[in-house]
Order: sequence, then structure tokens, then C-alpha cells
Amino acid sequence: MAAPTDRRSASSGGATAARRNAAKRRLPAEGRLARRREQRVLSRGAPRVQVEEIQHSRLLVAVAATIDEFGFEQSTVTRIAARAKVSRRTFYELFENRETCLVALIDAVVERVERDLEAAGLEGLEWRERVRGGLWAILSFLEREPLLARIWVVHALHGGPQTLERREQVLARLAAILDEGRLEGPRGAECTLVTAEGLVGGALGVVYARLRSGDRRPLTDLLDELMGMIALQYLGPRAARREQRRPAPVPPPVAHSPRPSVGEERDPLDEVNMRLTYRTARVLQGAREHPGASNREIADHAGIGDPGQVSKLLRRLEGLGLLENHGLGHAQGEPNEWQLTSLGGQVAQRLSVLTRDRTEAA
Repeated sequence: MAAPTDRRSASSGGATAARRNAAKRRLPAEGRLARRREQRVLSRGAPRVQVEEIQHSRLLVAVAATIDEFGFEQSTVTRIAARAKVSRRTFYELFENRETCLVALIDAVVERVERDLEAAGLEGLEWRERVRGGLWAILSFLEREPLLARIWVVHALHGGPQTLERREQVLARLAAILDEGRLEGPRGAECTLVTAEGLVGGALGVVYARLRSGDRRPLTDLLDELMGMIALQYLGPRAARREQRRPAPVPPPVAHSPRPSVGEERDPLDEVNMRLTYRTARVLQGAREHPGASNREIADHAGIGDPGQVSKLLRRLEGLGLLENHGLGHAQGEPNEWQLTSLGGQVAQRLSVLTRDRTEAA
């Protein structure tokens, strides 16, 4: 009698497993990607996670630079990965495709703007002051980060459906803020949500034209005219003229961590002709934190137990111009004293900032 029961149990277990497999296949692409990422975190431990954080940040920088140079259609995964100095396999471990990489960049841009808006202290102000302060913070960010401005305002229009959806979500949030102007008086009460959407689209069109043409005039110079356009609809001509004559606000504080701008032409990591590993990053950071450290001290900081391995890595980094040995060395019976070069210091700083930014954002 036990045999039929066993067969039923086996059959039931097989059906359950089949249902689980079917459910996994039905997971959205982003869900499958998150699941793989979680499995890698659990299986590979903290060192691999930190490398992935650096690779993730490098790919975001690379996708911005590649799209700005070639346009979205010609920005292949191969080009993006090559610019970031990672393999195609690494790219696909972190992103489903080039569009999910672009969407991640757009999300990062929105997060940084949101932090700037929060730092501007707009909560509790009347509607007109909140709109003016918010517009100033956004224009200031776009002016400060010209590459990110071109990606979000210009190139995102040529992205895929996910990119366009993200863009529409942000525009809808901005329109909702302007739509609160309907409560500001009789003139505002005559407006509709379409009014707010039109104002957001019009303001974006002006910024688009500036960025698309390469106009180098400060974007913050648009503040008075754009605020006049908004005030005219909700508050009337007199309020619009006042907005056009107001002095520029005090520049808002920058809320995100100090870091090289994504729009910089030169990334020090581009000058390093080697693939990044966790141990390489740890060695450079060890030399940065302990100038004059010996081979053993660097190895202890990086968690390398093999003296021959750390010696080989140090020599390679020296050959790349990232480290200098200021000690007499073993030929004189003295330990090595490793110092970062100027380029090595820039690379170590870049690695540290990229990793910290990703950790803070988590």
C-alpha cells in the first residue's frame, strides 16, 4: 500500500516543482534580474558585491557618454561595456539590456535632483515660492551636469518604451505641482491639468532647444522668463511681470556626495589598461590610507595571503604608473614603501567615491 502513496507524493512533488518553475518563467525581466543579483550577493560575499557596485557605477557613466556620442540606436552593449572596461557578460549580469541601463541612469539623475530639492528647503513655502525654488534647483542641476542634462532632456526621447515611461512619470509629477496653482485665486481656478502639462512641456521644450543647439548660455538665465510664463497662467499679468524682475535666488546647496561630474571629459579610470578587480581596488585604497606601506601591510589591508601574489600585483600597478616604491627594497634588506602616484590617487579616489555612492543609495 505504501507504493501508490509514494507515487502520488512523487507526482504531487513533481507538479509543485513544475508550478514553481512556471512561476519563475512568468517573472518580469526586472524580477529575474533582481533574483539573480540577490543570489550572487548571497553566494559570492562582500568582496564581489563591492566590485559589482563599482562596475554598476562605471556602466552608468559609460552609457551616458556612449549615448551622447553615438545616440541611443547606435549605443550597443558592446560599445557601452568597452567604454566601462567590463565584459559583455558582466554587463548582462547587472542589466537586462541597454535600455534598463539607461533607465537606471535616469533614475539616478532623478534621485540626485530630488536630494537637491530637499536640500533647498521648499517645504512649507507658498506655492509660487516652491515653484520658483524648485525650478531654480532643477535648472542649476542641469547646468552643473551638462551630459546628464542632454541624456534626460534630449536623448531620452529616442529611448525605448521603458525610458519614455520613466520620462512621462517625472513630467507628470512636475505637472501635478504646477496644477496646485489652481487653488491660488480666481484666475488659477480657470486652469485645468492640461494647463500644467502644457507649461511643463513648454519649459522642457525651451531647455531642449538650448541643449540640442549647444547653446552655452547658463540655463539658470531662463528662470525669470519661465516663472513669468507660469505666473501669467495662474496669477495674472501683474504677477508675471514681478517674477520677470526678481533677483536670482541664492544657489541651492548640492546635496549629493562630492564626486567627479559624470559630464567630465576625462575619467581617470580610462587611463588604466587593466580590468578592475576587488583586490586591485583594495590595494590602491590601502596605499591611499597608509602611505609608505610595505608589501605585508598592503596585503593585510587587501586580504591577500600569498606574498608572491601581492608582490606581483604591486609591480603591475607600478608599471601602470599608479604606484611608486620609495623604499630601498629587498636588495638593501629593507621593506618596500608604496606611495600612490598622482594618477593612482585619482583612481583610488574615483573607486572610493563610486563604491560609496552606490552604498549610500542602497
